[in-house]
Amino acid sequence: MHPNDPSLKSFIDSAQGSDFPIQNLPYGAFSTADDSRVRIGVAIGDNILDLCAVEAAGLLPKMASSSIFDHPVINEFMSLGPAAWSGIRQAISELLRHDNPKLRDDAALRERALVVRKDATLHLPVRVAGFSDFYSSREHATNAGIMIRGPENALGANWLHIPIGYNSRASTIVASGTPIHRPMGQIKPPDGPPIFGPCRRLDFELEMAAIVGAPTQMGHRISTAQAQEAIFGFALLNDWSARDIQAWEYVPLGPFLAKAFATTLGQWIVPAEALEPCRVEGPTQDPQPLPYLLQPPRMNYDVDLEVDLRPGGLNSTSTLTHTNFKYMYWSTAQQLAHHTSTGCAMSVGDVIGSGTISGPEKSMYGSMLELAWGGKEPITLEGGVKRAFLEDGDTLIMRGWAQANGYRIGFGECSGEVLPSNS
Repeated sequence: MHPNDPSLKSFIDSAQGSDFPIQNLPYGAFSTADDSRVRIGVAIGDNILDLCAVEAAGLLPKMASSSIFDHPVINEFMSLGPAAWSGIRQAISELLRHDNPKLRDDAALRERALVVRKDATLHLPVRVAGFSDFYSSREHATNAGIMIRGPENALGANWLHIPIGYNSRASTIVASGTPIHRPMGQIKPPDGPPIFGPCRRLDFELEMAAIVGAPTQMGHRISTAQAQEAIFGFALLNDWSARDIQAWEYVPLGPFLAKAFATTLGQWIVPAEALEPCRVEGPTQDPQPLPYLLQPPRMNYDVDLEVDLRPGGLNSTSTLTHTNFKYMYWSTAQQLAHHTSTGCAMSVGDVIGSGTISGPEKSMYGSMLELAWGGKEPITLEGGVKRAFLEDGDTLIMRGWAQANGYRIGFGECSGEVLPSNS
């Protein structure tokens, strides 16, 4: 039975109706108080299945000469390729089925292999080889363009022809829950020379990360269909942004330090295979892309996304935005195919950022820049607190989920607290 079959049920009761049913099985890296080793597991209901433990018990197919999951990151497993990804997911699914006694009826193994999720510490699940971020939401690009150039020239001349992107820093991608220091940088006041100081317009960017699992060769390009097959899975992503530093530095080469100080990756990597039932058509692309960017049907994903803000010093949380990944003009497959179009090599563990995900309504905008319209329209939160940009002590929490046929595919959280700058 295929792991996406909606009739599947797990012997773990909390899986039914949760964000982590047996049809999801997202990968993460975790440790526990009584075992500090960081190893790989999958979320199932309120638990984590320790893949290192079930692999050691001989309950997973032998994919290599040594352990695949007794590692702090998932790269070794991803390097085995799509057939192995699918085979292991099938084996995990069968192991967790309600009618399979191998794990269900082995009390000693269950004790070793099932960890209560709230008692585990989650870590960065992938060794990030490289990080490229795109600018692929038409709504976001239009909103930002209006603020910079006016409505007549909101989109650049190339925007409807090419997925716009840039290479950022892999070294500052951190796990969900990692605090973020407000960056220092050069800022140009409206009047007077530039100054060096703490960012005054700190922002979030609601994104999805595609994790590349299959490498490409330098000098070779891949099609959009091949790009789709090379994507191991997806996670939430907050590409923090220092808007005032960016405004001064981005001409003529684009974002640099304003986007390199921190990027937060979500807790769980949902396999691309698990999201197959959630694939949908994206927006109509007009003009038609060049042939190398043409793609098969249904290459976007219907994933609901939400961002909450908890202001520093308060217990109340306000929802800032609720949008959907399906609105992206350029799909992830197009982004990856374009990335290789000059012969640029991709590596296992590369992260492809979707770019800020905004929808057609103001309540669907994916950044403070848009929600507060460049700081001119501050947002009123619970308790009457106002925000134009993020302040020290604020905590951002991103969540995502996709609704399939009778079950929900959750991504967990992507969170981070803003700390004062190291001035």
